Parts: sequence; C-alpha cells; structure tokens
Amino acid sequence: MKLSDYLPSRQISMDLKSSSKFPLIEELLDLAAENGKLLDRDLALQDVLAREGYLSTGLENGVAIPHAKTDGVDKLILAFGIKRGGLDFESLDGKPASLIFLALSPRDTAGPHIKSLAIISRTLKDEAVRSSLFDAVSVDEIAAIINEKFNS
Repeated sequence: MKLSDYLPSRQISMDLKSSSKFPLIEELLDLAAENGKLLDRDLALQDVLAREGYLSTGLENGVAIPHAKTDGVDKLILAFGIKRGGLDFESLDGKPASLIFLALSPRDTAGPHIKSLAIISRTLKDEAVRSSLFDAVSVDEIAAIINEKFNS
C-alpha cells in the first residue's frame, strides 16, 4: 500500500490555521471535501469527532492521526497538514502536535484503514522523516516525501 495513492496534493496543507483540535480536524476534512472525496461531509465530521472525543489520537513526537470509520466515505481518504507551532492534541507525551494525518474509511472495511494507520505511525517514528516533512518548502515536496517514505 502506498499512502500517496490516497493522498493527492490537494489534500495537503503546509500551514493549518486552526488554533484548537476540533476545528483543525474540520480544516483537514474540508481539504478532502473540496476535492470531492466525501459522500457526506457532516457525517464524516461527526464520526471523526466522536472517535476523537472517545480517545485522543495524539501520539508522540508532535504527531496526531485523527481517524474514523464512517459511512461518509466509500473508500480510504487521507489528508495531511502541518500546524506551525503545534497545538494541544492531548498527546501521549503531552507535547503539541504539528504533523497531523486524517484517515477516514468506510465503516464496513478494515484492511486499508488499519494498514494506513500502521504505515503512518511506523513511518513517523523516524525523526528524519518528521523533520523532512516539517522543513518542506512546498506541497509538492511533502507529496514526494510521502510517496517515497510512506509505503507498506
């Protein structure tokens, strides 16, 4: 699985604007909505916010992966953004999150959802990958890093 197959450059933001967790998730979701990737934006938002309310998806090292299974999509949908300065994501290490992947999958599938989360979390354990994403100077550069590094 190559994450770049599910993450067109139009669903990447180098400078997320939101100053708190739920609006930031909505900002990422809107990247996919604007690209025509959602069947039902409101349902997808409701499901990802419910999942996030149940248990935070803030990991460690400035990484968060909000995700949900939802009837608001008909296939795996990803969005990625960088939040300069980070924001509180109730992360495991208590540090702000700066690199945020959003993953949405149909409710009745498991494989691609689990696989994408595993690839993202495994790849972002590498400090060099995190730094290269954060230091990228264009969406195209971020897309190239994802294409090269985020594979099963």
